[in-house]
Amino acid sequence: MAEQKSISARAWGELLLLGVIWGGSFLSIRLALDEVPVATTVLHRTFWAMLVLWAAVGAMRLPVPRDARVWGAFLVMGLLNNVIPFGLMAWGQLHIETGLTSILNAATAIFGVLVASMVFADERLTPRRGIGVTLGFCGVATAIGADSFAGLDLRSTAQLAVLAGALSYACAASWARATLGGLAPQVAAAGMLTGSTLIMLPVALLIDGPVSFALQPVTWGAIAYYAVIATAGAYLLYYRVLGMAGSGNLLLVTLIIPPVAIVLGAWLREESLDLRAYAGFALLALGLLVLNGRPRRGWRRAGRSA
Repeated sequence: MAEQKSISARAWGELLLLGVIWGGSFLSIRLALDEVPVATTVLHRTFWAMLVLWAAVGAMRLPVPRDARVWGAFLVMGLLNNVIPFGLMAWGQLHIETGLTSILNAATAIFGVLVASMVFADERLTPRRGIGVTLGFCGVATAIGADSFAGLDLRSTAQLAVLAGALSYACAASWARATLGGLAPQVAAAGMLTGSTLIMLPVALLIDGPVSFALQPVTWGAIAYYAVIATAGAYLLYYRVLGMAGSGNLLLVTLIIPPVAIVLGAWLREESLDLRAYAGFALLALGLLVLNGRPRRGWRRAGRSA
């Protein structure tokens, strides 16, 4: 079961910061895609983030695993948590709004509960969790719209690609629990990004050709943001917040990401979303709150601490 604990005011602040950082990643990826092909965009993300995280591991003097089975698990984790979702979502963003991508990405938490219930005996689908998952899927269906189910076009395919990426994230979470539980999270993240970079390098070269470094400053800024800040830095912040808030309360970061992405997309790219997208997000948010179970206690505790 997801861990529940009360949240301090400091934890709420860092949870909000994490949501803002990840919310901004959707816009930065879309900006990079204006000049960089999809596979190379993913390679930039995994490669630069890998370097930063290994530097952090070295500075923290954490032991590096030598077991070949662990490195095999890193490869699978890199595929499930980076290569597949990063690639599918980046391609999807070429055809749908950044805000809608972030809303559909929020289904990761819903898929995560469902996948875990099928894999782990202690993650069974209780009635409350069943209600939360059902609300979440209703939110996804509402955000996509009934007309998208009538026939596949480029836009509906892009939405399904983003959802497939969210499902891959969910599978990665269960894989990490089953295979990487004994490692320091910073080492696991660095190893995962190493695995994904080893996969993405030949893929990007095969699909996009040699990597070009003659990019516009805005593109380099976008790459620096989504690779260094929103991937490497966010992973380090994520584990810090996880220790303070618990995994159950950390689900609430999913509620922060879409509003940030929607505002940035509207402000800087003049994007607009249908009303059904907002209605879908509301249902998704309600489902996440049901899954979280006790958000009010955390807010009351945070208010007293402040």
